[in-house]
Amino acid sequence: MDFSEWYSDILEKAGIYDVRYPIKGCGVYLPYGFKIRRYAFELIRRLLDETGHDETLFPMLIPEDLLAKEAEHIKGFEDEVYWVTHGGKTPLDVKLALRPTSETPIYYMMKLWVKVHTDLPIKVYQIVNTFRYETKHTRPLIRLREIMTFKEAHTAHSTKEEAEKQVEEAISIYKKFFDTLGIPYLISKRPEWDKFPGAEYTMAFDTIFPDGRVMQIATVHNLGQNFSKTFEIIFETPTGDKDFAYQTCYGISDRVIASIIAIHGDEKGLILPPVVAPLQIVIVPLIFKGKKEMVMEKSKEIYERLKDKYRVYIDDRDIRPGKKFYDWEIKGVPLRIEVGPKDIESGKITIFRRDTMEKFQVEDEQLEDIIEKTLNNIMENIKDKAYKKFEEYITMLEDADFGKIKNILSEKRGVVLIPYDREIYKEDLEEKVEATILGETEYKGKKYIAIAKTY
Repeated sequence: MDFSEWYSDILEKAGIYDVRYPIKGCGVYLPYGFKIRRYAFELIRRLLDETGHDETLFPMLIPEDLLAKEAEHIKGFEDEVYWVTHGGKTPLDVKLALRPTSETPIYYMMKLWVKVHTDLPIKVYQIVNTFRYETKHTRPLIRLREIMTFKEAHTAHSTKEEAEKQVEEAISIYKKFFDTLGIPYLISKRPEWDKFPGAEYTMAFDTIFPDGRVMQIATVHNLGQNFSKTFEIIFETPTGDKDFAYQTCYGISDRVIASIIAIHGDEKGLILPPVVAPLQIVIVPLIFKGKKEMVMEKSKEIYERLKDKYRVYIDDRDIRPGKKFYDWEIKGVPLRIEVGPKDIESGKITIFRRDTMEKFQVEDEQLEDIIEKTLNNIMENIKDKAYKKFEEYITMLEDADFGKIKNILSEKRGVVLIPYDREIYKEDLEEKVEATILGETEYKGKKYIAIAKTY
């Protein structure tokens, strides 16, 4: 089964996302998938809150004249904007856009909030849905027309140096976030022709999917004073002069969820990092004739011992144990506890770990300690596996051999790194190698140009 087929199959079988909604590029997060999303974005919320960001919520509708105010920015989105033209049957005087991103409404409000240097810095974020009329081939959670999970942070500062430090902080936040999820990444500075519209420069995080294609999973933009000049975000400096705010913004989306699924999964289904698993432990009672009461009592006792620390569930469905095992393996539950009469009589508990498909027994009184250690080991193991696969997809060349680059990206895919050379680092390089230039990157102490086939 190829990756695309596996990915579509697992979204359905694991109960993550339903693509049957009658609008292309729009789907429904199912309860299990929504919980993965919820736990993942609780992580990013915590990281942002801990670094002085405040969560906010801005309107979805943007007046056309406000959106058009930043010409360079909107030029990057003008073919993707959804427009509201009527209120009921009445044509609107001013068309309203469904936000493709929120720079314009947020910066309109920042102008009202910022008067003097003591009003700065401002560090806000929101997690919302955004809308883009995607004309390329849509893919669930990867390329959507309604991006259902868009975390965008926006900051304003009184100096250029503070904005630069904010870019560094944003990169640090994303590193911690992806490291916690075990998602490997390459950080690159996007080329001029591919930076965020209106930005001074763009830094991006990319990962590699099992089919060898590269996926952009996060971006960080230094906006300089470009937007603040347009939206007149002006403040009084300590010396009484006037200056424009220096700004940054950075975002991630549903692609985080797609990456968790794609990078850690195997032919049997999901393998979820315990931190985002909707269920971290499932208890399966093994019922034998005349032993049901004993087995259920023990299962409930184990549940009570674990429920305050872990997300745990007793699967007492009246179906064969093998079917239960199959269901939870597809869903990627990190640990399964099997409770049978023989185990109870011998004072042992049987544990199955999804990442290695290994089954082992522990003494009853050791259960809590073993579970904690095993869940930590699962996380380290799946992270190590992911990074090894990622490294295998990185090819370093000593020069820009266009024929060799094309062959590697055609057969192996992944990322090709060539030594940085200002003379060849131009937009026509993409035509020469028939691939996307990710940008400048530092890898193992050297500066390279990163090239890949992307989604």
